[in-house]
Amino acid sequence: MAESDKAGLGTFEKYLALWVAACMAIGLLLSQYFPDLSLAIDNWQISGISVPIGICLFMMMYPALLNLQLEELKKLAKDPKPILLTLFSNWIIAPIVTVILANMFLTGHDQLMISVILLGSSPCTAMVLVWGVLAEGNQEQNFITTSLNTVTIMVLYAPVVSLLTGVQNIPIDRGLLFISVLVFIGVPIVLGYVSKKYLIQSKGESWFHGVFRPLVGKISMLALLTTLIVLFSLNGDVLLKHPDLIVLISVPLLAGFFIVVGINLLITRFTGLRYREGIITVIIGSSSHFEIAIATAVSLYGLGSQAALGTTMGLFWEVPIMLSLVYLGKRLRDRGFWSTRAEV
Repeated sequence: MAESDKAGLGTFEKYLALWVAACMAIGLLLSQYFPDLSLAIDNWQISGISVPIGICLFMMMYPALLNLQLEELKKLAKDPKPILLTLFSNWIIAPIVTVILANMFLTGHDQLMISVILLGSSPCTAMVLVWGVLAEGNQEQNFITTSLNTVTIMVLYAPVVSLLTGVQNIPIDRGLLFISVLVFIGVPIVLGYVSKKYLIQSKGESWFHGVFRPLVGKISMLALLTTLIVLFSLNGDVLLKHPDLIVLISVPLLAGFFIVVGINLLITRFTGLRYREGIITVIIGSSSHFEIAIATAVSLYGLGSQAALGTTMGLFWEVPIMLSLVYLGKRLRDRGFWSTRAEV
């Protein structure tokens, strides 16, 4: 990654939590003073799917899946340990911790339980590239793991969510769950691969990475913030009349982050990883693919649902926690937490 990329990321991420909080506040205000606006947006539907939100969710997903680099997967044999540890955290540790916490704190609130499960079963494929740059981690490992996550999420996400909800005896439309994965992961993967190949051939790799990707990245963030405004405008009355729901969903979300981060820190320390590999393993193994979680919740239960609210709160907490993890990782590095053997 170019030095200019590194410099440009810090300012944006430094204030991302503020933008998220501001959009949540705007959504709450709209719910009280302009309720017809958000309802009109929600009523623009095709086969029960909100057209504006569908577009926004797609634009959140498409730029992330431009990061898919299948050629990077050939490098797995070079140093597989940190990548295998990440996969273990993403598909074993995080889902198990998630379902335990959901059962402890959210019994009787099926949609909130599902929102936590959707988040815990979705390894991140986009924002971790930003966190990894800020943390000065191994970017080759970052790209390999995110590319691998993009592939595995297509295969494992729906079955894992189905398994965990089945264990909790929570009814869920599994057919719609699989369709959500195909629509919000499969279609963007295909379009991302085709458009990337075409644009690089016609415009050149420098233009693709220097102009196109930054542009769609900005559009993706605008789509995310727009989605947040609509989600909170539709959930405004519920939130303001039942603030206990925010506390209720936040407890397992925060507990899950701290537990999974703690486990990953210990695993990377005792398996002898160096800082640059260890911090990427912890970041990717502890974060969630909130775009697919929000998209799936909206598809299953609608914009104004508690499931949509729960997945949105996952995004709200993840941003400051991941930024804090970046600074924690650097502090632990300076204190010799990870292996100090020479870099190769």
